[in-house]
Amino acid sequence: MDSMNAREGDLIENLDGCIFDVKGLIHPQNRIVAFIRYVPDREGKRERDGTRYRKFYALSKRYSLLNQNYPQYLVNDPIFNTLLCEVPHQDVKHHYQPAQGLENLRNRDNLDDTETTALRFMKLLKEKSGIPWSKLGISGSILVRLHTPSSDIDPIVYGSETSYRVHSALKRMLKDNNSPFKPYNIDGLRELFDFRSKDTVTSFEDFVRTDSRKVSHGKFMGRDFFVRFVKNWNELSEQYGTIIYKPKGRARIKATVIDDSEAIFTPCSYKLANVEILQGPIVEPIEEIVSFRGRFCEQARSGEAVIAEGKVERVQPEGDHEHFRLLLGSKISDHMILTH
Repeated sequence: MDSMNAREGDLIENLDGCIFDVKGLIHPQNRIVAFIRYVPDREGKRERDGTRYRKFYALSKRYSLLNQNYPQYLVNDPIFNTLLCEVPHQDVKHHYQPAQGLENLRNRDNLDDTETTALRFMKLLKEKSGIPWSKLGISGSILVRLHTPSSDIDPIVYGSETSYRVHSALKRMLKDNNSPFKPYNIDGLRELFDFRSKDTVTSFEDFVRTDSRKVSHGKFMGRDFFVRFVKNWNELSEQYGTIIYKPKGRARIKATVIDDSEAIFTPCSYKLANVEILQGPIVEPIEEIVSFRGRFCEQARSGEAVIAEGKVERVQPEGDHEHFRLLLGSKISDHMILTH
């Protein structure tokens, strides 16, 4: 398998039947950066083809499981300079791709209720945004046939132009009282906060301030959804090794977001100005906040002031100027909130 074929939203299955979700779009040769998600377990609550599976959520539990069962997958990556799970190509038994998963849904009969609702979601998304089927996919548990009657819908949208169109369509539908797309009410936000706070510490007040206005998540016919927007391959200028990332400690900063055009994508980024280091190493310039985790998408808009805490990294591109970034998502204390 060519590493360029694996990207955010895909899932892969290893020779033991464990299923991993692929992270990002930059992968080392012959390996795929992906984190364990579903594990065969006789006590598991999910079932496929007679095998029961257990789902793992928290990053800490996933690292613990990898340490125990697949220590050979844990690599101190020389480019990202951090501990990552990297699955060798020769260990990949199956590569699940969201676009193919959606095509399968469209062509199959006898869909269950979860699949039927997901397909209706995708049809409406396509219709209201006017984009082709080829730019859409379905990820998550539905893609690997491990969903339950209450599973979320995890759509994928490919390409910048189509992503902006879908985002605009979602924004319109979430404001339309007659639409089956609904923004989270306060109870839905509380439920989401209770789930997220196991992995990301923030106050409920700060959480509501950011997440109540996000377009990429909400309810569809009573079912949770989270839309992931992913760049096309031809939109990437970076390849593995063309930029080296060096950790420089942790910091808490205050800054103004001056460009949120990459905020909807996974990975997401926010260009900064007026950066003030409140705690941590005094480095400059810190030019951006970046995250590979969907929960930090749409976190702030251009012109807004934020306080954020995460890992400081020196970004060293080939033949270009060095700068620093704040990376969010590796620790439970990582956060990005709007200032009052």
